[in-house]
Amino acid sequence: MTDLNSFSALPPDDVDAIDHLRDTYGRLAAELSKVIVGQQHVIEQLCICLFARGHALLMGVPGLAKTLLISRLAETLSLNFSRIQFTPDLMPMDITGTDILQELPGGKRQFEFAKGPVFANIVLADEINRAPAKTQAAMLEAMQEQRVTVAGRPYDLQSPFFVLATQNPIEQEGTYPLPEAQLDRFMFMIGVGYPSRGEEIQIARSTTGARLAKLDHIMDGTRVEAYQDLVRRVPVPDHIYEFAVDLVRRTRPADPDSPEWLKPLVGWGAGPRAVQFLILGAKARAALLGSYMVRLEDVIAVAEPVLRHRVMTTFTAQSDGITSIEVTKRLSEELQKEVIIKK
Repeated sequence: MTDLNSFSALPPDDVDAIDHLRDTYGRLAAELSKVIVGQQHVIEQLCICLFARGHALLMGVPGLAKTLLISRLAETLSLNFSRIQFTPDLMPMDITGTDILQELPGGKRQFEFAKGPVFANIVLADEINRAPAKTQAAMLEAMQEQRVTVAGRPYDLQSPFFVLATQNPIEQEGTYPLPEAQLDRFMFMIGVGYPSRGEEIQIARSTTGARLAKLDHIMDGTRVEAYQDLVRRVPVPDHIYEFAVDLVRRTRPADPDSPEWLKPLVGWGAGPRAVQFLILGAKARAALLGSYMVRLEDVIAVAEPVLRHRVMTTFTAQSDGITSIEVTKRLSEELQKEVIIKK
């Protein structure tokens, strides 16, 4: 057990709550493994976003159980789940809802607001880049403000509220690429890859036989919000703040601290929101793993999903097959070495 005397910033009640969250997360992962084969890093990163009050963008080809994972996650958390299939003809009212004329006793009529599918705790925005900009703007308002505006009237969304959007990296015909400002609202971009050979054999066996298992309810929305508040209280040492800031600043080619090798590879670096999400993601990961304070490895673990869609590579990098993931990894490794040398 870690010496609690060195963590005086964390009250004893919060220490107990973190222990409980660690155990709850273990039960949650075990429940999801009954129907989801592999994808442990995806489950962890989704839970980090959920408990950090962030939203996630999943990048993966069809057929990798993204919808199944999210629907079953909502089931184990006793949260409302809604799936929106984005298409080129999708209008803002199709996701936010609209006013409907209702008949009243006595022959009178009045407009009544009918809620759209965005009024749920967990919303899966499938292929979000297939909808036009006006519809994406309505979704962006929901993500950023946790409310929607219909006919000039605002309507608050219920808490907790978590948006999971997906994009298909293969088929780009008929899509509307998300602008950088909208991408920046997603806390994580999570890569969903193909399963291993053994996992694929297990998938074939488990999904072509009996019905999928029914999962137990692990917690409810009230408990999720309590854990979200707990994550915000996890202490962060000063050197962790400095590491997160230095890492983000080095992604910017014009910054004096940016390394020379990066300048021809990156056209635009990450903004201040990346620092915020690095810290929040590290806090959530630390709490899920039962740590009473944020460690350097927590920041390093969330650096890739936080920065991969915020570091814009140049044509030179793309022609050489260098991705933002590789840039982020190299920056992180170099900064770690500098920290070790200073110690």
